[in-house]
Amino acid sequence: MSRTERPRGDRFESESDVLEVSFETLEGESGVVVSDLIERNQFRLFTDTPVSPTPVDPADHCFPVDAAVAIGAATIELPTVVSVCVRNEAGDMLAQTDHSAYEEFPAGSYSLELCGPIKIYLRIDGPVTIASDVNHTRIDLDGTREVRVGARSHHEGPAATLTTTEDAIDVMAAVSEFSSALKTTSPERSYPTLRGHPPLVELGDRLEVPDGVVSPDTGVRLELPREYESIYVAAPLAYYVAADIVPGDQPRLVTDDGFVHELDTVRGFETEVERVLKQTFFLDCVTRTEGYYSVDLHERDAIETSLDLDFEWLYDQPLRTQLEEYLSVPFGAVEDELPEWRMTSHVAPTPENVELLPFVTNDLAVVRTPRDQPEPSSAVQTTAANEFFRDASFTRSASADGSARSYVQPEATDSLEQSWVGEGAPIGASKATTNAFHNRLDRKPADGDIGITVVCNDPRMADERDVVDEVYGSSDDLPFDVRVHHNLTREELRDVLSAEADLLHYIGHIDGAGFECADGKLDATTLTTAGPDAFLLNACQSYEQGSALIKAGAIAGIVTLSDVINSGAVRMGRMLARLLDRGFTVGSALEVARDDSIIGDQYTIIGDSSLSLARTDGGPPNVCVVHRRGGNEFELEWQSHPSTSFGMGSLVMPFLNDVDEHYLWSGDSRTFELTREELERFLSLETVPVKIDGSLAWSDEIDFSRL
Repeated sequence: MSRTERPRGDRFESESDVLEVSFETLEGESGVVVSDLIERNQFRLFTDTPVSPTPVDPADHCFPVDAAVAIGAATIELPTVVSVCVRNEAGDMLAQTDHSAYEEFPAGSYSLELCGPIKIYLRIDGPVTIASDVNHTRIDLDGTREVRVGARSHHEGPAATLTTTEDAIDVMAAVSEFSSALKTTSPERSYPTLRGHPPLVELGDRLEVPDGVVSPDTGVRLELPREYESIYVAAPLAYYVAADIVPGDQPRLVTDDGFVHELDTVRGFETEVERVLKQTFFLDCVTRTEGYYSVDLHERDAIETSLDLDFEWLYDQPLRTQLEEYLSVPFGAVEDELPEWRMTSHVAPTPENVELLPFVTNDLAVVRTPRDQPEPSSAVQTTAANEFFRDASFTRSASADGSARSYVQPEATDSLEQSWVGEGAPIGASKATTNAFHNRLDRKPADGDIGITVVCNDPRMADERDVVDEVYGSSDDLPFDVRVHHNLTREELRDVLSAEADLLHYIGHIDGAGFECADGKLDATTLTTAGPDAFLLNACQSYEQGSALIKAGAIAGIVTLSDVINSGAVRMGRMLARLLDRGFTVGSALEVARDDSIIGDQYTIIGDSSLSLARTDGGPPNVCVVHRRGGNEFELEWQSHPSTSFGMGSLVMPFLNDVDEHYLWSGDSRTFELTREELERFLSLETVPVKIDGSLAWSDEIDFSRL
C-alpha cells in the first residue's frame, strides 16, 4: 500500500538524454525544490511570491552546473543554515557566511554558492543582503529580480576504461593514470568535488590507455617493487599526489627536484604510505585556506604556531614543492588534528582485484593487505545462541545453513569503516564487490517519490513492520512512497524483488533455500534482475541471499551472518530505518546501530557501503553524545558521518552560539560545553540520534527536564 502520494508541481526537465537534477515548484508554499535525481538529495528555496522556473543556459554560471532555471524573487529563504560563498563577476571570493551572519553587498553581479547536499549556485544582479541565525538563512534583494539557479549533481562516474594485463608493470602504468581524473593539482583537490572518479580498469590481453586519458605531469613518482601488494597499497596515494608508479628496488617517493622520502621504514611500508597520504591531505586542507575558500579553519589555528610552514607561500608552489615541505614536518606534529579517515580497505593482492582499485581509490581509502584472522563459523553461531538463551524471544530461523560459510576477522583500524576485498564473509567490515560498484555507476535518475518497499512474511514479526512503516512514512521533508506487503507467495515476492525501489526492508525468515514465502522458498540466485538499490534483509543468515541480490543488480545491503533473536532484530530494524531515513549511508547507519545492540555484530554489509537513501536541506548526518557534568552543565560530543555530499575534505560547522570557525569533516568527536538550555536548543534544530548514559535515543524523544 502507499503511505504517501503527492501531486507533482510544475517541473523543468533538461532536454539532455540523462536528467541528473530537476527544479520543481513547491507544493503549498512559494518556492522551488532542487532535486539530485541520481543521489536522491533535495534542497528547498522558499520565495516571497510563487515562482515558475524557466530554463536558461547553464553556461551562464561561473562554475559547472548540470541544469539551470530563472525565477523571479525579492527574497529567498533557505530552510537551514548552510555556508554561502559570495563571489563577484570575476570569481573573487568576497565573503563566506554561516550562522549569525549579516553581510550587505552594493549593486553588482554576484555568484552565490550554497554549500548544501546539492551544489547550487545563484546568479544575481543588484544589491544583496544575506542574514542568518541558528535556524535559517535569508537572501534579500532590492525588489523582485531575476535569480538564475544552477545545480550540479554530486554523482560522477569514471570518464574512461583502462585495460591492463596481469603483469605488474602494466598494472603500474594503469594505476598511474588514475590521477587523470583530478580536476586540479592545487591544494583544492582536497575538496571531494574536485577529485574525479578514477578510470575503470579491466583485465585484458594488453595494456590500453584511451586517447584523452592523460595524468598531470607533477614531477612526482613512486618507485615500488614489481608486486601487487605494493601497487594496491600505494594506489590512493599515487592518485592523490598525481604520481607515476615505476619499478624500483626500494619503495620511495621521489620528485624531479631531488627530494626523496623512503616508504620502507621501521614502521612498515603500509603504515608509512598511510602517514604520507594523511599528512599530505591534511596539510592541503590547511593550505587551501589561502585560496578560493578563505575560511577560518579550526585545524589551522590548532597547528599553525607549532609548524615552520608559510601557508601563503606554499599555496602558490608546485605540488612537488608542497610535498617536500609537508613531509619535512614530523608526523606527530599534526597527528592529533588529523580527520578520522572514512575507510580502510583490506584488498587481497590478486590480479582480478585490480578492477576494484578505482573504487577503493575514489574513496581515498587507506589500503592494507589482508591479514585476516579466520573466525570459525561455530564461534559466530555460538554468539547467536548465547543471545537466544539470554532472551526468550524466538529467532528468525531454525536452520544452521551458515555453518559452512567461511568467516574472516579483519585487523582493527582507526577508520570509521572497513571494507573487505577478498574471500570470506567479513565480521565488522563491509564485503566490497565489483558488481555492486558497477551497479552504482549504472544507477539511473529516478523522477518521483523515494520508493520504500516493506515486506513482512511472518505475522509474528508485525511489530517491526508497524514500526518501520511508521518511520519511513513520517518524514515531512522527503517525499516517500511506502508500500507494505504481507505473506507474499514465491511469485509475488519475485515480482517485488525485481521491481525498482530505493530500499527494500524485508522482515521474515531466510535460510539456505531462500526467502520463506506463503507457498515455499524463493531462492534469490534464480533472479535475473534485482530492482532495489539498497536492502535490509532482517532475517537469520541472509548473507547468501543478499549476495545474490547484489549480483542481480542491487548496490548495497545489510544482511545477517547468523541467527538473530526476534526482539533484537526488531530493535535493529527500527534503528536502521530511522538512520537511513535521516540520510545516513548504509555503512554509517550500521556502524551507529551496531554499537547500540547486543546482536549488532551479527549484521554486516554487502556492496557499496557509501550509498544513502536520501538527504534533504541540511548538513552531514551526525550523532550527539551527551555527558552530564553536574547541575546545569553538559558536555556535547558532536560526531559527523559521511554522506554523498559530505566526504573527506568537506567543511562542517555545528550551529552553536560560540562556534565561529569551520572544522574538517571527520567522525572524530568535537567537544563543547553547554548549559541545559543551550543543549536543548541545539538538539531541537534537527532530529538526530543522541547517546546518553550509553543508550541511543532520538532528540525528539528526550525529556530535557529530566536530564
